[in-house]
Amino acid sequence: MNSSAALTAFQALLQPQQMLCAPVDMQPYLIDWRKRFFGKALTVLLPSNTAELAQIVRICAEFQVALVPQGGNTGLCGGATPDQSGQQVVVSLKRMNQIRAIDLINQTMTVEAGCILQTIQAAAAEHNLLFPLSLGAEGSCCIGGNLATNAGGTNVLRYGNARDLCLGLEVVTARGEVWNGLRGLRKDNTGYDLRDLFIGSEGTLGIISAAVLKLYPMPLCQWTSLVATPSITATIELLNLFKQKATSLLTGFEMMTAESLNLIEKQFPQMANPLGENPPITVLVELSDHESEAHARNLIEEILAEALDLGIASNAIIASSIAQANTFWQMREHITLAQAQEGANLKHDITIPLSALDEFIATTDALLRKRFPKVRIINFGHLGDGNLHYNVAAPAGSDSTIFNQANEKIVHDLIYEMVERFGGSISAEHGIGQLKINNLRAHKGAVAHDLMQAIKTALDPQNILNPNKVLSIKSA
Repeated sequence: MNSSAALTAFQALLQPQQMLCAPVDMQPYLIDWRKRFFGKALTVLLPSNTAELAQIVRICAEFQVALVPQGGNTGLCGGATPDQSGQQVVVSLKRMNQIRAIDLINQTMTVEAGCILQTIQAAAAEHNLLFPLSLGAEGSCCIGGNLATNAGGTNVLRYGNARDLCLGLEVVTARGEVWNGLRGLRKDNTGYDLRDLFIGSEGTLGIISAAVLKLYPMPLCQWTSLVATPSITATIELLNLFKQKATSLLTGFEMMTAESLNLIEKQFPQMANPLGENPPITVLVELSDHESEAHARNLIEEILAEALDLGIASNAIIASSIAQANTFWQMREHITLAQAQEGANLKHDITIPLSALDEFIATTDALLRKRFPKVRIINFGHLGDGNLHYNVAAPAGSDSTIFNQANEKIVHDLIYEMVERFGGSISAEHGIGQLKINNLRAHKGAVAHDLMQAIKTALDPQNILNPNKVLSIKSA
């Protein structure tokens, strides 16, 4: 490693404002969103185009300097935070934020990796089109990071994860070469699917610099409802009823437990559940319709009436305005913020088959409460696709930092053991990053893990691309 020579080469390539070296300037790039991971860096670089990014990678390869790609820095697993060595380079893509093209006939948009997700949504809406990826952090997260982690969000039930919304990529490889795969094709059966290889790889195989995204016709209307259900079993029955009756019109189905909404009410009293006293489960349901408002309204009313007759729902409110619908969504999206204000907690972004979800929650809750009396379990998630945010908070009144430091491994091991028992996944949409790197081999199995390591070694033999994220491989 020759870090001084690398710094000299970066200075020759970039403008002064594109290279941050002062600790105060670098600080925002060295801490993850949850303030769980803290790193140091040799420098922070801000390329303005793909050519500059490729040259940065070539310099890193020449002088064997590791680099950490970063977008909006909103990740939850430490995947965009450098290590403590002070010898890694953070490469922020936020200056690469151009919308290169919108193809109205093909219904695609070509964007650079640093484009803010909300900006992409707004650009599509200007043409009465929809880019359906939607996250709580959409006002600050970047599309490159969304693709690098295969982000999910609230519309996965209808439109899929980030991978399903991407048709092509431009990627800078570990050698500083540029792969131009920016084709807006729905069908392209020409060998290995490199696009899907890079999506979800968290910058460990290549750096996504641009993407071609799918757009959809903007729905004519949306109807949103809050529904009270008595149990997880009833909630799943309600989901299946909506799937049967509403089919592709069902775009959102979010579950919130009473404990989650009690926390919301404590931290944000103005967001108290309009259903009254929090039921065991509150579900947020959204239908999107291209036919008419009357059609969607009648449909949601019919389904809710049947659910009430069947006893799988005990109460329901349909939003009477866009403002009220936004209030319903804000309840769901503020759970994470309420948790942060309450104190640090142990987060688990997991997927469980819907057929096993009730037993998983009952079994895991019981084991945790037996081991840690009065522990608080904050369950919520995108139930339509089995994604559960299963978070554990210290007993009320206790010091969350002390509780987490003493019990983190015990809690993680217990929950991940139950995830394996019930055929789930330890990461639904947040990725692996640093947080789950030690759990991946046991979860994936030796064969899959070894194949992943072989791919990493083949594409990045010097291990300079985001090392010790996803996989732990010693640098050459």
